[in-house]
Amino acid sequence: MVVLDLVGIFVFAISGALVAVRRDLDIFGVLVLAGTTGLGGGFLRDVLIGAAPPTALADWRYLMVPVGAGLVTFAFHGAVGRVERLITVFDAFGLALFCVTGSLKALNYGLDPVPAALLGMVTAIGGGIARDLLAGRVPEVFRGELYATPALAGATVVVVLDLLDQPTLVMAAAGAGVCLVWRLLALRLHWRAPMPAGPANV
Repeated sequence: MVVLDLVGIFVFAISGALVAVRRDLDIFGVLVLAGTTGLGGGFLRDVLIGAAPPTALADWRYLMVPVGAGLVTFAFHGAVGRVERLITVFDAFGLALFCVTGSLKALNYGLDPVPAALLGMVTAIGGGIARDLLAGRVPEVFRGELYATPALAGATVVVVLDLLDQPTLVMAAAGAGVCLVWRLLALRLHWRAPMPAGPANV
């Protein structure tokens, strides 16, 4: 699970670093956005549930992985940008993993099902929201991108199966599967969240 967690952080961090490069930020800005994207959701979850110190600070690997991703993207951003579609697919795997690990950790800390599912979603999308805010743009999850909804669905599956006393492996596989399939279908079929019809009244 730690290896999968670190892989998810690496992919998320690359997406953050790419945003930084495209916003013409310097190397420090690239590393900050890489770290924020990769670690932000898990850090926020740990703070909210009182897990001290947060995993991102307790294990050096969690800090070095986004640094490595940021440096790789900074140095080879042209090549990384050319495989962005593949990175988006891996990002979907990271989303599925984090919504599961986030909800499982919240349940282990004694949270009720509804807040545990919400924290699973926050773990999965929190880093991306922080990235976009730091980059000065409206977060993608608010602009029709089907990202938060699959994460919440996957986390909900986890907490429901926990109520049914299912094994952790079953909970994790089912929750991650729901999130991953939904996200990949949304990418493939260009599904979007509903947006307001017509021009906004001001």
